Amino acid sequence: MSLLNIRNLTVRFATSTGAFTAVDGIDVRVDKGEVLAVVGESGSGKSVAMLAVMGLLPDTATVTADEMTFDGQNMLAMSPRQRRRIIGREITMIFQEPIASLNPSFTVGYQIEEVLRFNAGLGRKAARARAIELFDAVGIPEPEQRLKSYPHQMSGGQSQRVMIAMAIATNPRLLIADEPTTALDVTIQKQILDLLMKLQEDSGMALILITHDMGVVAETADRVMVQYKGHKMEESDVLTLFENPQSPYTRALLSALPENATGDRLPTVSDFFKAADAQIAAEGGAA
Repeated sequence: MSLLNIRNLTVRFATSTGAFTAVDGIDVRVDKGEVLAVVGESGSGKSVAMLAVMGLLPDTATVTADEMTFDGQNMLAMSPRQRRRIIGREITMIFQEPIASLNPSFTVGYQIEEVLRFNAGLGRKAARARAIELFDAVGIPEPEQRLKSYPHQMSGGQSQRVMIAMAIATNPRLLIADEPTTALDVTIQKQILDLLMKLQEDSGMALILITHDMGVVAETADRVMVQYKGHKMEESDVLTLFENPQSPYTRALLSALPENATGDRLPTVSDFFKAADAQIAAEGGAA
């Protein structure tokens, strides 16, 4: 049985000119212990789809699905209170911008201890001890001292490690990582990805990795879902995707990799995008 199973997920936003469809009828499946990469350019609906699962979209969004289950539990039939028992505990998320996600008015220690008290039911002393353990686990030096730091006193890499510590604090069964290496230099990107994969392997949790970096996909994923304009264009295991991509949009993404350049310039991808729009139209969607 899949850990997370979603059928026909659609997300629309109300605007002054009518409804805008950001996610158009996609299916998402994640098995226990699996790493699923969700790839596509900015604006393809990757983050919006996962925020819909987390229930973190604004009131202007309308979310519908034929099915949304987590470990066999029907999330669509749950009350907000029932859903909160899963979200933030069994399903957690690392957001794109750690500095924007952390509250500048409180120390990072206060913020992670708040998560532990609210979602794990720990007392103050136990939460502090657990926070030190988590900071140590994600590679933050002098963890007891760093608990006293405010977000602006930490580097981008350290802030991202804080976000990871908060996300794994409750030993989730599914972790969603939304562009976890955005705005980090290459060395820190490697460290963060290695950390995520080690945590995933050690705990056996499932991981959804949202990214536009095909190199990251090749190194980390078991299975890949490709999105374009809110549609799912293709889904396969990672080896098949790289060796035999079926969608013209997937081929466009792969052709943009520097190693695939045949001359002094990268290939022009406009023809690929036209073919991708044609694929959506043929499947009954609006390009």
